[in-house]
Amino acid sequence: MLESLLEAPLPQGAAWLDVIRRENLDALAAHGLPDSRHEAWKYTALRGLAQRRFHQGDALALTREVDAGLLQLPGIDGPRLVFVNGAFRADLSRLDDLPDGLEVLPLSRALAQDDEPLRFALSQRYRDVADAFAQLNIAYATDGVVLRVAAGARIDAPLQLSFLGAEAGELAWHLRHVIALGDGAQLSLVEHHAGLSNSPQLVTSMADIVLGEGARLQMTVLQQAASEAALVRRTGLQLGVAAHATMHVAELGGGLVRHDLYGELKGDGARLDTRGVFALRGRQHVDTQLALRHDALATASESLWRGVADQRARGVFRGAIVVAEGADGSDASLSNKNLLLSAQAEIDTKPELEIYADEVKAAHGATVGQLDERALFYLRSRGIALAQARTLLTAAFCRAVLADIPHEPLRDHISDLLLAQLPADVSA
Repeated sequence: MLESLLEAPLPQGAAWLDVIRRENLDALAAHGLPDSRHEAWKYTALRGLAQRRFHQGDALALTREVDAGLLQLPGIDGPRLVFVNGAFRADLSRLDDLPDGLEVLPLSRALAQDDEPLRFALSQRYRDVADAFAQLNIAYATDGVVLRVAAGARIDAPLQLSFLGAEAGELAWHLRHVIALGDGAQLSLVEHHAGLSNSPQLVTSMADIVLGEGARLQMTVLQQAASEAALVRRTGLQLGVAAHATMHVAELGGGLVRHDLYGELKGDGARLDTRGVFALRGRQHVDTQLALRHDALATASESLWRGVADQRARGVFRGAIVVAEGADGSDASLSNKNLLLSAQAEIDTKPELEIYADEVKAAHGATVGQLDERALFYLRSRGIALAQARTLLTAAFCRAVLADIPHEPLRDHISDLLLAQLPADVSA
């Protein structure tokens, strides 16, 4: 795989960006892809992916046929950006009559108009082999989302970002996003990944999200990538004074899925809440790496993650929280609970907690097990059939992380998708 990707010519643009692309590509060529010897990739093997020969980019992305109905999410009818095989599709997007204070445009257009405001956000240099996919993304991503919310602006209608993979053979495509909320701004964001192709595809996505003082972000991520797709995402959130972000993540699709989620609480009183669930079957592999850092006074984070694996699927979750020196009065909690529905399924979980401050309240815990036999017995003793009892318990277990999604139609839709993902003897 690596050889085929490195053969592709680098995109050309601003001189400073060309330098960044070349430096990251050189680092990737020098170190290659990580393997199980690297702690961050200990449970996620890339051998199968490395045997593929992906070609970079889709020259026909702007003309690929897409069923517009697939873009409809219940209760979400505000502005929408759509990308197909990594290319912005104006014909499928809804960007007319944007509310005051909201600026949204594709990265390709933003760079063409004025690249200088994006220089800082797009100038990361990665050197470690564990960051191979970040290097790949920076080298080749030509499009993505640039989103700015003006200070004090309140955007009521949820903004939808849709990323679709259409049939185009063994294709690699990459997206880069820059999102900034000004002081006191409010935004609801829905990120939707969907696969329309049965061909293996490699997708990388990087998002840098910055919240100013007192800003509020509600973000919901629905991942339904194609069964043969490899989807590698990296999301970084930086929170200023008294900023508050809440993220819900539902991982349902994909063959190999990796999500590195970083949260930096930089301002006093900042708060970050994360909720996530995966429901896996077949040979799906989903790896979530959550890393939160409390860097300021009286910051707070609450993380609640659930996982279900059936057949020969494998789930991985690592939750790391650091309360840095000087972050006195911080409150951090992490809970990760998982269910195995098959003897062949596997879930690996690793919570980590480091505290270097005083007067801190912190807790973490992780479990991997099966459905509670006592609860099953209780339901069956009330005349509920075994399959229905398993359905009720498993659905309740998963839905616990979705309960506070504010948009009820979307919450119900994701709950239904979760239930449909469960094995027949549970969801029947």
